[in-house]
Amino acid sequence: QVQLVESGGGLVQAGDSLRLSCTASGRTFSKYAMGWFRQAPGKEREFVAAIRWGDGRTYYANSVKGRFTIARDGLQMNSLKPEDTSVYYCAARTSYCAGCSNPDEYNYWGQGTQVTVSS
Repeated sequence: QVQLVESGGGLVQAGDSLRLSCTASGRTFSKYAMGWFRQAPGKEREFVAAIRWGDGRTYYANSVKGRFTIARDGLQMNSLKPEDTSVYYCAARTSYCAGCSNPDEYNYWGQGTQVTVSS
């Protein structure tokens, strides 16, 4: 069994920064990529960022490019906007991906952490 646990969410003001962490435990597995997704109430889960474990190549949604930075252990979020308010999930996948943005192709998920950005 693999567990992913997110931490670092909270309530901040527009323009502030937060860093989310993702910790894996349980059975060891071969990670191909780690990703972050978010889901706001009434909306579908959307891709935020991903990093390929081996070479460190990163991918970002256009809405966060230049503001968010993904690392193997977390997600740095700067210049936060109210529209970034959502539950953020980390996920891991074991198979090859090109853009690594499809949530259906991820094998393991955390329980989510709430990020709320007030205006």
